[in-house]
Parts: sequence; structure tokens; C-alpha cells
Amino acid sequence: MKPDMRPRQPPLILIAEDEAEIADILGAYLTRSGLRCSRAADGEAALVLHRQLRPDLVLLDVQMPKFDGWQVLSELRRRGTTPVIMLTALDQDVDRLTGLRVGADDYVAKPFNPAEIVARVQAVLRRSAKAPSDDGTGVIRQGPFEIDLRSHDVTVRSGEQMHALNFTLTEFRLLVHLARAPRQVHSRADLLHACLPEGDAQERTVDSHVSKLRRKLEDAGVIGIPATIRGVGYRFLD
Repeated sequence: MKPDMRPRQPPLILIAEDEAEIADILGAYLTRSGLRCSRAADGEAALVLHRQLRPDLVLLDVQMPKFDGWQVLSELRRRGTTPVIMLTALDQDVDRLTGLRVGADDYVAKPFNPAEIVARVQAVLRRSAKAPSDDGTGVIRQGPFEIDLRSHDVTVRSGEQMHALNFTLTEFRLLVHLARAPRQVHSRADLLHACLPEGDAQERTVDSHVSKLRRKLEDAGVIGIPATIRGVGYRFLD
């Protein structure tokens, strides 16, 4: 049987934005950059299309009818690790940190340059496409963790129980990076470079992602991972 020589489809971007003019502009710029687009005008439609189309990334407005962006993001994170970039008129630091804590991979305040959105989309897609290398098994086993690099499945043992955990792409990359060298202390700058190389290069962004990662582990009964090394950064094991 001949191999399938059909070209791979370009990544699909779901634009969840209730302002038609903004959605039109974003769609035009993304299409011009070689990406496919689908659109949802409210939060309910965004969730339906996400389940139907399985997009590679979601551009998600916060202030939408039916379900707002925070509600949609929470449901997307319950479903899995689809990368999400938040689009919002709210530009306060607390709103940015809220988006990152809930599980956004990036956050852009309106008004924005559509070309910048395209660049951020491409950056997040590149990060999501990178499969970390390993010794050939495709699995990292470290302490109570079993991390499958191909499927992005993470299981952790707590007592006699095994828990399957869901992480955002950035949280997963942080976990893998730290688990590869569990006793090494990683500075925030190192983690920014390794796990958010084209993102918003602020140390507090790393802190926000690590905090959310840690809370998920605590909910599964794993305490103190990652460990904070005061004045330096983080390491996997204390």
C-alpha cells in the first residue's frame, strides 16, 4: 500500500470573539499567514466548535455573550491542553495573572496589533509542536511521576493511589524541564527561555504558571513540588 502523500493541513485557529470587525481582521491576518480559521461569536458556540473541530489553538475574548472567556477557558482546561491566547480590553496586572492562573498560555490586551497576534499564535504553536527528547522510551519516571512525552499524559502516585493529571502546555513543559534535572536549581530566566521562549518575558509569569502547577499537584496529594529556592528560582525536588 502506498504511503499517504497528502499534505498535512495547516493548524486550525478558533477565533472566539463577539465583535465581528475584530474577528474579521484576525481571520484575515491569520489566513494570510497560512493558517486555517473558524469563528465563534459567543462562549457557548466556542465550546461546541472546540469539541467538533479540535482546533490547534483558541484565540479567546474575555467579554462574550452566554459564557464569558473565563468560563470557556475553565471548561477547555477541564477537557485538555488546547493552547489558549486570551484577548481582552482588561489590561490590569490582576486580569493578566487571573488568565494565567486559570490556564491561558498567553494574554494580549486590546487594542492590539494583528501582526503581533499572528506572531504570538505562531510562537505558541511552535512550543506545542516541540516534543521533548528523552532516552528513547518516551516516558520520564521521576519520584512519584510518570510523564509520557508523546501523549502528554501525566500520572502521579500518592500513597496507594495513581492520579491522572491535566496540565496546560506551559505547565507540562515546566514539569518536564524540571523533572529532567530534579536536583538542579533553575532560575526564572532559565525557565522563561526553556518553556516560554517567545512569550511575555516577565518573571512573574513563570511564578504564576508554577503556582498553578503546584496547586494541581497538591490537589493530587503531592506537596512541595516544584520547590521554591528563595532568591534563585525553582527545582523539582527539595
